[in-house]
Amino acid sequence: MAQDAAAASYTASERAMVLAKENLLIDTHIDVPYRLNNKWDDVSEATVGGDFDYPRAVAGGLNVPFMSIYIPAQLEQTPGASKQLAHQLIDSMEALAWRAPEKFAMAYTVDDVLKQYDQGQISLALGMENGSPIEGDMANLKEFYERGIRYITLSHSLSNHIADSSYDIRRQWNGLSPFGKELVVEMNNIGIMVDISHVSDEAFWQTIEISKAPVIASHSSLRRYTPGFERNMSDDMIKALGENGGVIMINFGSSFVTQSANRWRDMLNQQIEKVNEKYGEESEEAKQRVAALRADNPFPYATLEQVLDHIDYVVDLVGIDHVGIGSDYDGVGDSLPVGLKDVSSYPNLIQGLLDRGYSEADIKQILNENILRVWREVEAYAKNN
Repeated sequence: MAQDAAAASYTASERAMVLAKENLLIDTHIDVPYRLNNKWDDVSEATVGGDFDYPRAVAGGLNVPFMSIYIPAQLEQTPGASKQLAHQLIDSMEALAWRAPEKFAMAYTVDDVLKQYDQGQISLALGMENGSPIEGDMANLKEFYERGIRYITLSHSLSNHIADSSYDIRRQWNGLSPFGKELVVEMNNIGIMVDISHVSDEAFWQTIEISKAPVIASHSSLRRYTPGFERNMSDDMIKALGENGGVIMINFGSSFVTQSANRWRDMLNQQIEKVNEKYGEESEEAKQRVAALRADNPFPYATLEQVLDHIDYVVDLVGIDHVGIGSDYDGVGDSLPVGLKDVSSYPNLIQGLLDRGYSEADIKQILNENILRVWREVEAYAKNN
């Protein structure tokens, strides 16, 4: 109830609503394809579940969701499974655009995005979250480019044949694999943005050294606010990303935004483990005490203000040119901040930026211009190589 009351306190002004509606708004990470793979919904209409559907996207001003072609890390252990799922998820987005052409259109270039915005369509761009479908074959990279993939997150929750993962204690490559280093070069040459979200620090530094085009972090936040969480970016990494011309797209998930949310599960599990050890996991005493622990320690949701703190910090560190939005809607479960619960909430973010003194020109950079610049530079590099 308290959360609902807090959410109600965020009210976007007419000016914020106009800025959301009259500007391109690009979010580089929305996990609709895998959500629909698990449980199909017609997101061209209003849906009960999830964080995205067409009416809410229109209400929030979202014009360009990069739909995440998310591939679970363990699929790499089964030859062909990653590639098959990737094609199925791409198929599902093409089918969505085919079923509702007045609402959605596939976007393969910056020019597509601009044209479709003028036509009143939401552009469905594609990013591949986890490079395992490449399967060590550059022919697959070309195939996925032709199907519309415009960024690739090199690894996910486990190290793969391309790069070590920030979540994986095994550092089999100490950064990028030999193939991974070749892949970064070929992604530059073909025109696919290199995404360093999820990779280990060593893989990040090697990518920055190799890439001749700007790279992105499609859905990461700042380690400054989550010390020890390698999945987020350190100050030195953000500075290097800025020097590379890249952009960090801020993840809204509470565990990416605040230390308390980031550590909540581990801390709660430690307490539960102690109870189970003392009383026996199957005992009534243990079950009652565990229930009480869960009731007394609700998930500490981040707030819109704390998300804005991440944006402020990047701007202060490297300038307004290197920050954008990579919410992770439909990808972080029930952990979204108060005030940013679904894709209808972007005007709240814009209102927060206005309240903090950002100009309309600054806000346009965050909403679209920074990532469009990177995308155009990647297109131009590929055209000239």
